Amino acid sequence: MTTPMIQFQDVHKSFGNNHVLRGVNLDVMKGESMVIIGGSGTGKSVLIKLVLGLLPITSGKILVDGHDTTKDERDAFLARFGMLFQGGALFDSLPVWKNVAFRLLRGSLKRPKDEARAIAIEKLRRVGLKERVADLYPAELSGGMQKRVGLARAIAAEPEIIFFDEPTTGLDPIMSGVINELVREIVVEMGATAMTITHDMSSVRAIADRVAMIHEGVVQWQGPVGDLDNSGDPYLDQFINARAEGPIEAVR
Repeated sequence: MTTPMIQFQDVHKSFGNNHVLRGVNLDVMKGESMVIIGGSGTGKSVLIKLVLGLLPITSGKILVDGHDTTKDERDAFLARFGMLFQGGALFDSLPVWKNVAFRLLRGSLKRPKDEARAIAIEKLRRVGLKERVADLYPAELSGGMQKRVGLARAIAAEPEIIFFDEPTTGLDPIMSGVINELVREIVVEMGATAMTITHDMSSVRAIADRVAMIHEGVVQWQGPVGDLDNSGDPYLDQFINARAEGPIEAVR
């Protein structure tokens, strides 16, 4: 039996009396693009933070390629990941190429400066940005260009696993479509395992192989993206069709 690349085993996460995750069980297979959906505050982004060790697990276990994430040596473990943050999270004081090559200029992945710059320019080209962009600063870029720079940074170290946190937030529909296509192409090209958090159903349909919906701290539904519209699950149906009426109570 194939070992999942990421396994959530009865994962709980509480912040005081706020029980955000109440027993998440989910497998993400190697080379698969998994998209996590659900309402605001349901703990979608918390899942990524738990995998990366940014937050401690209250109970349960997370395995990456069969290894307990809390027990592996951190630098080697984190070197396997790339991350596209929701707001871009670019360093304003650094030129674009140093943002892209950030992990290649320090730590266990350190490369010579010229080599790191060359890799950064190659990755910028891969996301559709010209070499001249390398020496600009984030403030000189549009929102769509900043998102592309963030994507180039996420893939700069050739990670095995990439996390995308709301990859199209703040973008117009056309640029959202461009980013969705880029994400899908890059994941397929690299053979990477991808886990995406999004509210954007166009992103779900463009990026996902499989989808999981988080509701009230557990996986309410999971399955192939092609089954979304015929799931038979009233919670999923209400969510993907943005209906006010249904089992999910809207906060008023």
